Amino acid sequence: MAAIRPMRLASLTQTRCSIFQTAYNPTSARTGAKYLRARLRGPSMVKYYPQEIDMAAMVRQWPELQLVNHAEEQRLRDVEDRKKRGKGAPKKAKRKEDSRRANRKR
Repeated sequence: MAAIRPMRLASLTQTRCSIFQTAYNPTSARTGAKYLRARLRGPSMVKYYPQEIDMAAMVRQWPELQLVNHAEEQRLRDVEDRKKRGKGAPKKAKRKEDSRRANRKR
């Protein structure tokens, strides 16, 4: 049996690639095609994790239900306690001149 010439094998591979719509890569250069063909992971990750419930949005959407957001209530109590101890956020400057004076004093 006679050996098949490399030129004929290359043309056969090129024809096969055009028929089956695959990439013709005779030099075996790295193309990243394996990763581009792979299934996207995002949609399955979104399905895996349950949807988070936004309590603040629910309270705003249905005020007649009188829902209570315990985390927000606790946060507001903590802010109030910090203000009583003098640890709260500083008051905002109402005019530009006030903020410039405050910066000069430092």
